[in-house]
Amino acid sequence: MFSKNRQTSISLLYLVTIHVLGLLCLSAFRLIEFLFLRHLCMGEANPMIAFVRGLWFDNVILCYISLLPIVFLLGSAIVGFRRRWTYRSVTIWYGVLMTLALAVSAANTPYFQYFSKNINSSIFEWFSYTGTTAGMLVEEKSYLVHIALFFVVAGLFWWAGLKLEKYWYQRLQTLPVSRIGIVSCSLRTVVLLLVGGLCVFGIRGRIGYNPIKISQAYYCNDAFLNQLGINPAFNLLTSALDDMRSENRELHLMPYNKAITIARNSLGIEGKVDSTHVLRRYVKADGVVKKYNVVIILMESMSAPLLESFGNGQHLTPTLDSLYHHSLTFNRFYSAGIHTNHGMTATLYSFPALMFRNLMKGTVTPRRDGIPTVLKREGYHNMFFMTHEAQYDNMKAFFSTNGYDEIYSQENYPKSEVVNSFGVSDHYLFQYALPVINRQAATGKPFMATLLTISNHPPYIIPPFFKPHTSEPESQIVEYADWAVGDFLRKASREAWYKNTIFVVLADHGKMVGMDNSELPESYNHIPLMIFGADVKPQVYDGLGMQVDVMPTLLGMLNMSYAYDGFGVNLLKTKRDHVFYSADNQIVGRDASRRYVYAPKIQKSFCYDSQQKAVAKTKAYESLEEYAKAMIQTAEYIYRRGDGRR
Repeated sequence: MFSKNRQTSISLLYLVTIHVLGLLCLSAFRLIEFLFLRHLCMGEANPMIAFVRGLWFDNVILCYISLLPIVFLLGSAIVGFRRRWTYRSVTIWYGVLMTLALAVSAANTPYFQYFSKNINSSIFEWFSYTGTTAGMLVEEKSYLVHIALFFVVAGLFWWAGLKLEKYWYQRLQTLPVSRIGIVSCSLRTVVLLLVGGLCVFGIRGRIGYNPIKISQAYYCNDAFLNQLGINPAFNLLTSALDDMRSENRELHLMPYNKAITIARNSLGIEGKVDSTHVLRRYVKADGVVKKYNVVIILMESMSAPLLESFGNGQHLTPTLDSLYHHSLTFNRFYSAGIHTNHGMTATLYSFPALMFRNLMKGTVTPRRDGIPTVLKREGYHNMFFMTHEAQYDNMKAFFSTNGYDEIYSQENYPKSEVVNSFGVSDHYLFQYALPVINRQAATGKPFMATLLTISNHPPYIIPPFFKPHTSEPESQIVEYADWAVGDFLRKASREAWYKNTIFVVLADHGKMVGMDNSELPESYNHIPLMIFGADVKPQVYDGLGMQVDVMPTLLGMLNMSYAYDGFGVNLLKTKRDHVFYSADNQIVGRDASRRYVYAPKIQKSFCYDSQQKAVAKTKAYESLEEYAKAMIQTAEYIYRRGDGRR
């Protein structure tokens, strides 16, 4: 009976061997990721479990790829159809789809190294800027290793796949052509149904009501090992599908009414709720408005732990460390998210990050009230300076719509000063901005200038004239970014407008610094905030704060009255008991000694004490959970139904 059905057997063996080949290639990239990032392991769990669970997830991807070839080849065997092109088409099918899966796996290592999480649908935001993204991939030398490894592994898959095709097809050609009987046809049909059923089961990944989910990879308290077991293509596919599902387009952490009530109580808002402006209150200042100029410097990825003032021993940031001791400094301050657009909307418009969502983009450019709109109503002239193209993250449209009079970007700078896909270096940004600010100051009209730096973002470009004292590019670029700010401030201090100006220096978000194996490392959100200048008394504020607090705190220092819909408080008048923030797929609530992290997608909670040690969930963490969910859910309401969508 076996000899009569050898075409089915050979076709099945070909499918099994190329399937196994795919598993080996995907496992190779898991091993590569482990070798590159093994320093992230806590050393308390067996990494082999991650590799075993990784095979489980890899098999899901291979089963997706294999389903159509199974139907095609085994279906052909039922009727005795055998042609070389049938095998070649299957090889090409596997080759193309596996190349895509391997590309995602190759990209996952540098992505995880930068964001401490697997690649997800947020990367599609980058596809809007193909030139910038391509430039970043080519110009950042550390990425070239992963690009090269991708070509090597993908090339080996194609070569081995073609060899397997040739071998099994030659075996098929040795079989005599014979008539297919009813029994033989029936047996081949049964084999097709059984193998196809096994493949569908492989796609589901498990027995039970629900198919396999990302949470199946979690087996310990080591965030790196838990995510190592997740196939990157699986993670990307499921996150993209989740985005498209209607029930997941809107966050549902708790009922809106409950969330809004908690948010209002937390912010001390009383009175009747306006369904459109659920957080609306009127801030009334005492005394005369102080129309000082305002300069806001948002530094790319400048985590607090990079500063000596926060314990870094490499002496990377003499400028920022000096400012720390001569400013109104907030040392327990947190960014709203982990992307630049989050830092800008939170700092300038007092609106928190909603996980990976870009709140500056939309079919209709969103409108928001914030520092620029309030100052504009007070007669200020507002300027925004960026290093890259104006269309990036919809910045030109968004800022022009929301209070800025002039936008300066890569389009304004000489092409000779463009150093990479993110435009000009920090020092040129400041060099260009200073005379523009001087011209505006000469008009006698108060101004706000916002400067967004970029150098502390891969690819790292250090100008030849700058001589860092450290040896690693990651620390050298921090030295340069700090120097560029200091050089600007030194030159600005010689201008007449300097003494009549309040400077605000902070990061847009943080980055991975040192060792932290918690689900969301602290350094991604712990950032410095220093305010200095006209009428600002230097002191260190030791309470909690976050980017949404910049607007009410700064406008309070300017003694301005305004209608306010934001999520912040004036930190000089109101002490925070807790703060909240988010990452691509996590939300966080924290107080002075505890941190609660929640991943909505997998519905898992993670609790950490002041030493970043994972602990059991107690009532104190439940309170942080309720607070964080309520604030994010209220932001979701405003984004979808309130003033954020008008």
